[in-house]
Amino acid sequence: MSAEESSSNDGQTLKNDLIAAIPSLRAFAVSLCGNPDRADDLVQETLVKAWGSLASFAEGTNLTAWLFTILRNIYYSEFRKRRREAPDPDGAAAAKLVAPESQNAHMDFLDFREALQKLPLDQREALILVAASGMSYEEAAEICGCAPGTMKSRVNRARNRLAELMSLPPGPVRDGETRAALSTVSRD
Repeated sequence: MSAEESSSNDGQTLKNDLIAAIPSLRAFAVSLCGNPDRADDLVQETLVKAWGSLASFAEGTNLTAWLFTILRNIYYSEFRKRRREAPDPDGAAAAKLVAPESQNAHMDFLDFREALQKLPLDQREALILVAASGMSYEEAAEICGCAPGTMKSRVNRARNRLAELMSLPPGPVRDGETRAALSTVSRD
């Protein structure tokens, strides 16, 4: 018998041994995961991995033990990976994680900044002191050397003009919204 024939017979024997191990592998996989369909997938992954790694199998060692080790390692690797993942079969949690496009926010900021620069200096100053810096009308009036009523009027006119310049719907603008927008301007 030539070396080729011997090698061919060894290959056929190994193939037959792999096929013979399938029922034992499936039973072991079912005992690990408890799901027959998942067990079939594990056995298939095990056989594919074993077939690709036949060169590392040492002849004369226990093939079944080697296959069981491969199956067990695949199962625990996937178990560790799935443990870090949150179950989301319908995709509801993933849909909540959608982040708004940052480019739109940047463009809105540039529009706001341009509109702010178009305000008269006294209105811009009043708006930045009251809305962005969080000062009271009285404190801002003292800094600008005017009456608190004048400061309130300037802030109101500035807000209305900003809304007009930015094509926002008419109505009162809440201090928190203005403060958030203006705080980015005052840092630049």
